[in-house]
Amino acid sequence: MEEDHSLINIDSSTCVACYACVRVCPVNAIQVRVDQEPPVVVHDRCIGCGSCLRVCAPEAITYRDSCDETKAILTSGRKVAAIIAPSISGEFVDITDYRKFVRMIRELGFTYVNEVSFGVDMVASQYKELFNKFMGRYYITTNCPPIVSLVEKFYPGLIDNLAPIISPMIASAQLARHLYGDDTAVVYIGPCIGAKNEALRYTGISRVDSVLTFVELRKLFAEFHIKESTVEYSDFDPPLGYKGSLYAVSNGILQAAGVNEDLMKGTIITAEGKDNVLEALREFDNSIDFIRKHFNLFYCEGCLMGPGTSMGGKKYVRKTLVTDYANKKLKDFNVDLWRSECQRNTELTDFKADFKDDDQRVEQPSEEKIEEILKVLGKQGTAEKTGCAGCGYDSCRDFAESVAKGLNRTDMCILYSMKSKHDFIKTLKLTNEKLAKTQEALQDSERIARHEQQIAQEALERTSSMLQKLPSAIVIVDEHLKIIESNQSFINTLGDEAAEINEIIPGLVGADLKTLLPFQFYKLFTAVIGNNENLVNKDVHLGDRLLNVSVFSIKKGKIAGAVLRDMYLPEVRKEEVINRVTEVIDENLDLVQKIAFLLGEGAAKTERMLNSIIESHKEGKK
Repeated sequence: MEEDHSLINIDSSTCVACYACVRVCPVNAIQVRVDQEPPVVVHDRCIGCGSCLRVCAPEAITYRDSCDETKAILTSGRKVAAIIAPSISGEFVDITDYRKFVRMIRELGFTYVNEVSFGVDMVASQYKELFNKFMGRYYITTNCPPIVSLVEKFYPGLIDNLAPIISPMIASAQLARHLYGDDTAVVYIGPCIGAKNEALRYTGISRVDSVLTFVELRKLFAEFHIKESTVEYSDFDPPLGYKGSLYAVSNGILQAAGVNEDLMKGTIITAEGKDNVLEALREFDNSIDFIRKHFNLFYCEGCLMGPGTSMGGKKYVRKTLVTDYANKKLKDFNVDLWRSECQRNTELTDFKADFKDDDQRVEQPSEEKIEEILKVLGKQGTAEKTGCAGCGYDSCRDFAESVAKGLNRTDMCILYSMKSKHDFIKTLKLTNEKLAKTQEALQDSERIARHEQQIAQEALERTSSMLQKLPSAIVIVDEHLKIIESNQSFINTLGDEAAEINEIIPGLVGADLKTLLPFQFYKLFTAVIGNNENLVNKDVHLGDRLLNVSVFSIKKGKIAGAVLRDMYLPEVRKEEVINRVTEVIDENLDLVQKIAFLLGEGAAKTERMLNSIIESHKEGKK
């Protein structure tokens, strides 16, 4: 399985999506994607500057840990040399004597402990020679890994302007193998996490087997319970560095080289810190023929404030500690021995550095796309001049270009995000007001519905009560002839069997009418439900009784009701006789009226005929 060499990682379970890391990254190597809430690291774009580490409050961002790798080397049985960056004197303010500090490192299992400051001295001499042999090309120093990576990835046109000189770490690794043998493992201990990736570029005598940051070194001290109070003095293994001890300060290597830094006559410009080096590279790229200076660049505030140092360190306190240590060390320094060591080891060292074109620039988006995004942001017209820099860009146009390249989202703009949130809150407020009104209307409707339901229930109860008190038998059935409701008179009409069922199922609800009535009887219900035509005053025999039945449709094709009257009951018989006599009288009266009408018509016709004859007779006599 391929080894993972990613330098920076984000723990999505710890990340709170504040996007501070996205805003601070100088090369947009940390992106916010549409389909992911936590930001993600684009490792190919990362330059190892560590800016993101410093701004991540929840500590969700970590760098590649080398503690286990170093412990494996220390227990491998090989000779292991620790090469220590000069900035260590500014990191370990809690250790009173550097000799105790050297002993603590040896206690971890290192065979040798060497200063990188001697490697700085050798590299510084190469810079002095390069600058003194000026042939018209201006150079950028290559001691800072993030600067080298920044040029390779985002200023590939300046690769030929990178000074072709290895860093002090690589020079010190070569020195260790010259001193102790090619099989010696080398572990660099310093303030820079970018050095972890730089170490991967070299093999053979220049290789660095592991890179520990000062923070990781403290972890190992704590793990193995190594304290200053429990160890004796020990000094660095020779050769010792001279002014290379000032390397932790940005212009320290220039002092080590003896390069003139005079503002009037000097040929070097030193820049440190993220904003300064980014501007320095832009100006070097665009205006070097006008500036006509070499650039000495360090991404951090010198190596004193590297991302591998402890959080909360004070720059000028650390600088003072470094210079105090250098002064103390150089007080009785043997310069002649140092010169001979420099000459001898310089002849053995290969200082040649090669750099590669690793262009990570994204193609410039169209002007239309940029304008479209600026319109969305509400920044049309003034985008070139305005910019709060909250997104990490100098202007709104720069930010819009980044969004158009797919490196950012529009909501990374703080003002746009705030406006969107305010608009959302306003919309939400209006929605809540509408919802409150709807809820109130719903509650009113619910109250009305409950009231109507109560009225309907009361009406149903009254109807059922009235139904039970009617002397006529009443039954209501569905399309399957299942009884929905019936009264006691219906049950009495059906007889004892129905009464027994009623004791178990009150009102015969759900009973099948087909099991209670004969075919010629229940088919009347089927006919009414099927044809939706009412059947009135149909005489039907049920056993020895004569029933007068009226079946009517209540719900078309679904529900039918019937009224049954026992014609043998005295009150029904009397009522029915009166009804039928009345019906006969009405029919006779109707017949009499028709006869009278016909007689009246005939008399009138006879009278007209007689009158006509009389008139005709009178005319004849004349």
